[in-house]
Amino acid sequence: MAYDIRLVKLINGEMILGKYVEEDGQAKLQDAAVLQTVPTQQGVQMMLVPFGYPFDNEMDAEIDYKHVIYRYKKIPADLETKYLEAASGLAMASSGDLSNLQGMTGGATQGVSDFAEMLKK
Repeated sequence: MAYDIRLVKLINGEMILGKYVEEDGQAKLQDAAVLQTVPTQQGVQMMLVPFGYPFDNEMDAEIDYKHVIYRYKKIPADLETKYLEAASGLAMASSGDLSNLQGMTGGATQGVSDFAEMLKK
């Protein structure tokens, strides 16, 4: 299932990532996370935290879309990936990770080159 992930700015100035949904004619962001900037010696880093942090450590907040004043048209791909990892608890594989699958068997078994052939066995 593909989610409509949106990066928005709320009326209070916070930058929020969340899954955009419409239910019963009302738009909202589900599983909201706050995008915070943290100054470092190298510049600025971004940190995603649940909307209710530090009192709520789960990404389950819902925000009514009427509190949004600006929607960013583009979301950096790595930021969207980090959000999906944090919201789902699963690590996402990149294309570079998938290209090394042959080496992950340790040589103990032969790699399967055709998935359909594997299912026939």
